[in-house]
Amino acid sequence: MKHRLLLLLLFMFVTSALGWAQKSAPLSFTVKGILLDSLTQEGEPYATIRITKKNAPNKAVKMAVTGANGHFQEKLNVASGEYVITISSIGKSPIVKEFALKPSVRVVDLGILYSSEANNVLKGVEIVAQKPLVKVDVDKIEYNIEDDPDSKSNSILEMLRKVPLVTVDGEDNVQVNGSSSFKIHVNGKPNNMMSNNPKEVLKSMPANTIKYIEVITSPGAKYDAEGIGGILNIVTVGSGFEGYTATFRGNANNNGVGAGSYAMIKQGKLTLSANYNYNYNNSPRSYSDSYRENYESDKEKYLESGSSSKSKGNFQYGNLEASYEIDTLRLLTVAFGMYGSNNKSNSDGSTIMYGADQQSFAYRYNTDNHGKGSWYSINGNVDYQRTSKKNKERMITLSYKINSQPQTNDSYNTYLDIEPEADRQEIVDNLLLKNFHSDGKTNTMEQTFQVDFTTPIGKLHTIETGAKYIFRRNSSDNKFYEAEGGSENYVYTEDRSSEYRHLNHIISAYAGYTLKYKGLTFKPGLRYEQTVQRVKYIVGQGEDFNTNFSDLVPSVSLGIKLGKTQNLRGGYNMRIWRPGIWNLNPYFDNQNPMFINQGNPNLKSEKSHSFDLSYSNFTAKFNVNLSLRHSFNNNGIERVSHLVTDPNGEIFDGDHKAPQGALYSTYDNIGKSRETGLSFYVNWNASPKTRIYINGRGNYRDLRSPSQNLHNYGWSGSAYGGIQHTLPWKIRLSLNGGGSTPYISLQGKGSGYNYYGLGLSRSFLKEDRLSLNVYCNNFVEKYRTYNNHTEGQNFMSRSSSKYPNRYYGFSISYRIGELKASVKKAARSIDNNDVKGGGGGNGNTGGGGAQ
Repeated sequence: MKHRLLLLLLFMFVTSALGWAQKSAPLSFTVKGILLDSLTQEGEPYATIRITKKNAPNKAVKMAVTGANGHFQEKLNVASGEYVITISSIGKSPIVKEFALKPSVRVVDLGILYSSEANNVLKGVEIVAQKPLVKVDVDKIEYNIEDDPDSKSNSILEMLRKVPLVTVDGEDNVQVNGSSSFKIHVNGKPNNMMSNNPKEVLKSMPANTIKYIEVITSPGAKYDAEGIGGILNIVTVGSGFEGYTATFRGNANNNGVGAGSYAMIKQGKLTLSANYNYNYNNSPRSYSDSYRENYESDKEKYLESGSSSKSKGNFQYGNLEASYEIDTLRLLTVAFGMYGSNNKSNSDGSTIMYGADQQSFAYRYNTDNHGKGSWYSINGNVDYQRTSKKNKERMITLSYKINSQPQTNDSYNTYLDIEPEADRQEIVDNLLLKNFHSDGKTNTMEQTFQVDFTTPIGKLHTIETGAKYIFRRNSSDNKFYEAEGGSENYVYTEDRSSEYRHLNHIISAYAGYTLKYKGLTFKPGLRYEQTVQRVKYIVGQGEDFNTNFSDLVPSVSLGIKLGKTQNLRGGYNMRIWRPGIWNLNPYFDNQNPMFINQGNPNLKSEKSHSFDLSYSNFTAKFNVNLSLRHSFNNNGIERVSHLVTDPNGEIFDGDHKAPQGALYSTYDNIGKSRETGLSFYVNWNASPKTRIYINGRGNYRDLRSPSQNLHNYGWSGSAYGGIQHTLPWKIRLSLNGGGSTPYISLQGKGSGYNYYGLGLSRSFLKEDRLSLNVYCNNFVEKYRTYNNHTEGQNFMSRSSSKYPNRYYGFSISYRIGELKASVKKAARSIDNNDVKGGGGGNGNTGGGGAQ
């Protein structure tokens, strides 16, 4: 009886609870309508829809966008009552309409709503759940890094894998439009250090300091003529807002730790912003080995070597910017920034030279190396902008920039266990196996003066023109010390040292024209550049020389808007590429006597011609971009290697001697290239919580050097994709991966690669001020191996490198303050994107500066 009574009471409780839940559960309603342009009567696509309770206007119960034809039909699982719908789009006045939801009427038809042009400046833009990550203009594509959740834990280099028209291979070499000859701009303040150290910088800088990245596929006349593949414009957070805010970040992973902060404050007409990041890295040991065959010798036929290395160091990045609005027509901007790294490293290795029987050996030895180095970029600039009172689109900008890029490298190398003992001294003398200390310093000091003027002519035409002068002083001082008799007493050796000065004077002027008529944009332009070079040797056997050359660089781009969401773009660009200090430096680098490198001070700038055709369709649900590009170059700067076969060695520029069996590498204007490539980018917003994307490229290269009797060609491809999904409890999940086939070079091919990663992130507190992120990349393999193959007339060389590959960690950030409106910045600034980098001959290049 007691059990029956308990069951009866339980049944009554469950029944009443279900009845209460059904009574309190929100009902399902549908709100629909059509948004039309009041003038054209056409549907307004992808306007932002925000629905709130009338008595709680600050909390949205529904966020959505209109369709491509302006229609919308949204389901609401809410309680009945009074509600307000707000529909807004860029450049249009917001539409606000009240409506009531009643249990007796489940479908509310708001009918036709009309949008009209805004009468005043827009003060803000609503952010929807799936904000488009990609925007397209006639000459560029923009990828919104800030709104990609992966940016909370990744570096800029990792985020570049997602950017259309950009590829990053397994060894972190970056290409734009299939070319490694591109330039990098940062907020209009260029720094050539990006050209010399692109991998190190982009790998070290956290992506959460970046707002968006532009890929400028068709640089017009206002840009410097350098950068064959295009321009990457990196825009950091903070530009375009006012108010006050501060964000503090911290991160830790299996290789190191880091911290950073960003702050901005505006008081009256003055705006100040500051950003600083510090990262410490202590990576696991990496390994490499190489094999080389000499086709013309039996005694010294096979060279095998192996080594391991370990490094640790820090990377720092910071900038300070001030903007003062003198009045509504005049604006003054001042900025100071720096980034750079200090590191220490140690390595050990072994080398053995076999005969043809692969049993007997001619010689063998071990090496021990340790050292430290640093590279920094320190820059400052001032921009003054004056806008016309009669026409706000007419303006003149005066700019000055100064930049210094010091680098140091201090290393000690010891040779051990040299065999056979009977021929030890002969081996030491022939191969220069003497313990040494190398102390190298380089610096680039650059000053730039620039003026830009732009003015509209009527409603359809715009003319822009400007002039620039760059004074650049490159200095290189490499001191070499040899140990006496195997002791630790090092003596300066002038024959193996080098010191020189390289002065550049670059004068340029440009004129560009833009026609915008309905959906058509036409932008032709012409740029002239005069280059004066002066090279003076202080130490070393090189001869002083002067050289002058001028270039007339045309460009044209055409864009056609096909409806509201589709664009067709085409263009032609001629670009030049001046050799940088790494390519020119005649220093005879024989720290490894079997692998010798030397620059060529007689290099000329290379010229490239490219044709582009692109189609894009960007909607709220589906984004696609297809780009076809063909380029050719007849005097490309190529890295050329050959094997020394003379038993007495070979003498090179500066009376430097390379021993028999050494692989000597330098640069020369010998390249003739033809390349055709197709890039594709697809993004599908499968739901408000799910995004699926893929970014890839396939291309065919034909490389020739008739003077060296070299020819190589082939296909290559790469792809990168992933899924981002919002799980319950606002947890954001990211899965991504990709890979590439081997790339083609003039004398061989590189290595293919694959990559995968997993990330989880969650935001807390009001306005998501606290963010936590955990991530792991390539978690199955601790190391990954990359192979390279090089072949010449008298040798074949293979190398293999094994690098740490597994990364896992977490990051945390907390934001205070609030951003409200926009802050003015100079519409024109200095872009110095004219120097070819080399970074010691890795073939990867970048640049500095942003428009």
